[in-house]
Amino acid sequence: MTAQPDAFSLPPRRRAERLSVAVVTELVELIVTGQLAEGQLLPPEGPLSEHFGVSRTVIRESAKRLEEKGLVIIAQGRGTQVARSGLWNMLDPVVLSALIDNDESLGILDELTVVRGNLESAMAGAVAASRTPEQLVRLEHALAVMQEMRHESDSFRQADVVFHLTVMELSGNRLAENIAKRLYLRALESSRFQGLRYQDAFRSTLDEHAVVLDAIKRQDAAVAEHAMREHIIGSWRRRRFEPLPADPPD
Repeated sequence: MTAQPDAFSLPPRRRAERLSVAVVTELVELIVTGQLAEGQLLPPEGPLSEHFGVSRTVIRESAKRLEEKGLVIIAQGRGTQVARSGLWNMLDPVVLSALIDNDESLGILDELTVVRGNLESAMAGAVAASRTPEQLVRLEHALAVMQEMRHESDSFRQADVVFHLTVMELSGNRLAENIAKRLYLRALESSRFQGLRYQDAFRSTLDEHAVVLDAIKRQDAAVAEHAMREHIIGSWRRRRFEPLPADPPD
């Protein structure tokens, strides 16, 4: 009788891959927080191997993953150098998470909001220019759900997200949708992005969404673009935490 293979056997190097993920995650954080500065050389493989308690093979694999994310430049004979931030792949999930999670000054969330606002406003304009009656019904339903949930915080926020994702989808701009959605959904996981509660937040959010929807209904692309941008950026400014003041000099 032929022996059956072990159903629970692991593929080769799975453990090394897990170790590499942990090393990459820590190095990404060191780079995005500036503890490993732009232009700085990473320590050689030996010291890194000792520091992380992994083999040199894992360190080499980790360096390759960092290079794929645009965080480092590997040059034969020169070592591994931290790349300037303009080269980083900030849409990479690990890099984006590290940037947002360590965004004490809120600078990254400020930039994210501007990018998202510009992308989503363009998408709102595209929907207004070419929306169908069926698409309009979807957006009207999304706003109606928000109105129904205005006294339930979590349900209201979920309905708010659905409205925005629906606009993105209906725009037909797959690239803009992909980028804006990735930025938006990851930002929503941050308590800093949720920010402060402000007076009449639900009412103002509903009113601003209604302006966007009305422009789409009237097929006024320019107004839809302006209204969406003003809503996204204005809402962030209203709920944004003020950064803590710097310590006074001694």
